[in-house]
Amino acid sequence: MERISVFSGIGAPLRRSNVDTDQIIPAVYLKRITKTGFEDGLFAHWRNDPEFVLNQPAYKNAQVLIAGSDFGTGSSREHAVWALRDFGFKAVFSSKFADIFRGNAGKQGLVTGVISDSDTQLLWEAMEANPGLELQVDLPAQQVRFSDTVVSFEIDEYTKWRLMEGLDDIGITLQNEPAIAAFEARRQAWRPTTLPAKGV
Repeated sequence: MERISVFSGIGAPLRRSNVDTDQIIPAVYLKRITKTGFEDGLFAHWRNDPEFVLNQPAYKNAQVLIAGSDFGTGSSREHAVWALRDFGFKAVFSSKFADIFRGNAGKQGLVTGVISDSDTQLLWEAMEANPGLELQVDLPAQQVRFSDTVVSFEIDEYTKWRLMEGLDDIGITLQNEPAIAAFEARRQAWRPTTLPAKGV
């Protein structure tokens, strides 16, 4: 997982609230056994509509999604985060997220910042007035910026730290690799062991 600090990307206004994970990626796309390649399933039903925001040329390379309240509700599928990430999104901002979705996002390198409803409206109007507007996301300062406008967002400190350090669950575990190796070195020979992965 790459470290995240400050980045800029085209913003996309998703003027929809109560977006659940089945709307983010329908269940039919969950049959794959890989962790990548889910961009074609992102908002699949909505993308059948030529007028849908992500079908507009100005937003086809968007990296920052500004969504309505209650984003990521429904089932706990990690595929929702993978689909957003695979499409190219690095951050999603909303006035409220489902807890499980927000937790999954932090573990997969996707920033989820909480902003006020009024700031959501402000960003929507700015992007619609200037399609293709580039937004700067400053994770250390917890701000979204464009022109002279600054919007503050909330994110819990632990998730912020993980994102800035580029640490997923495996990365956090590997920080203790010397202690794990020392423990294994003094492990009694009669105890059960696991076989190394094939090809390793």
